[in-house]
Amino acid sequence: MKSKTILFRDPVVERVCNKFVTRSDVGYAKYGRTLHDERTGKHKDLSGYLNDVQEELMDAILYIQAAKEELNDNLIAKEAIAEANKASFRPPHPSDASSAQIDWNDAIAPV
Repeated sequence: MKSKTILFRDPVVERVCNKFVTRSDVGYAKYGRTLHDERTGKHKDLSGYLNDVQEELMDAILYIQAAKEELNDNLIAKEAIAEANKASFRPPHPSDASSAQIDWNDAIAPV
């Protein structure tokens, strides 16, 4: 295993690189070999790699669709809550005012 020190100027790039390393670790734990080992050991040919890419992209489309539906569901829920709040709001009736407020208003002399 190689070690390398990288100075990141962009924390977003650093987080993405960390995810690549983590994903590589998961793949190694699952399959017992690196992508390099797989390629140089001829465990898969070009057609196999292209098939993997195609499957991953199809999965990505499904994830995008699910995320869009989640956003839409959240928007619909927020709109429903806003409408319910509007429907349940009733301005206070003047008879609900406290006596202190009425006294205060009555104590103001006209100018």
